[in-house]
Amino acid sequence: MSETSEATTPEAKEDKKGAAYRESAGGQPLVELRGVVKSFARGGEEIRVLEGLDLTIPEGSFEALMGPSGSGKTTLLNLVAGLDQPTSGSVRVAGKELSGMSDGELAKFRSQNIGFIFQSYNLMPVLTAVENVELPLLLTGLSRGERRKRAETALRIVGLEQRMGHYPRQLSGGQEQRVAIARAIVNDPKIIVADEPTGDLDRKSADDVLALMERLQTELKKTIVMVTHDPLAAERAKLIHRLDKGKLVS
Repeated sequence: MSETSEATTPEAKEDKKGAAYRESAGGQPLVELRGVVKSFARGGEEIRVLEGLDLTIPEGSFEALMGPSGSGKTTLLNLVAGLDQPTSGSVRVAGKELSGMSDGELAKFRSQNIGFIFQSYNLMPVLTAVENVELPLLLTGLSRGERRKRAETALRIVGLEQRMGHYPRQLSGGQEQRVAIARAIVNDPKIIVADEPTGDLDRKSADDVLALMERLQTELKKTIVMVTHDPLAAERAKLIHRLDKGKLVS
């Protein structure tokens, strides 16, 4: 293959786009993984999910993780979010070294730094939208009035100021995911981790949610790390990381 034809392949274009993005991002590294290995024991056999992975994500970026099932996407997301720890290597997030932290230290880290968005919205059916958004604030020292004020502000940001008193069963799937996003940002996290956030939505609702996530990144300067199988969702990110068999590939 000639040098000219190589430069026009989709992979080459994506790599150029990624290089340009890294150069223009300019933010300080918020996520730094170095030599990360993650393995699990299964039936007396060690299964390696991540193989010596290195990854840097700058502050204020919107980056996607893609790859086939079993490639390690969700495992990597869980390490960034402090939901799991590496078998070996360094995971540094928001200035904190997570490897070696106790469960209590990790829980505190998550409550102060991470917002979560999942494919299943994980809303409490007996609570209204505003009460669901308040949940992460119950572990803080905020007064009841301040918690409610912050929850209402978060719902206004996601465009649900008219649905604050509605229960999940009274909302569409897209609206439920917006409530979940409001809950993710109510504690003003440094990083939002999203695991297949549009997986249960129709295309129109998915596009609306992705547009909202773009706004969180551009207007509120939130750092977003998203796992997705959807190429259209991944295109909304500024950079796409592809995993295969526990390794980052071009």
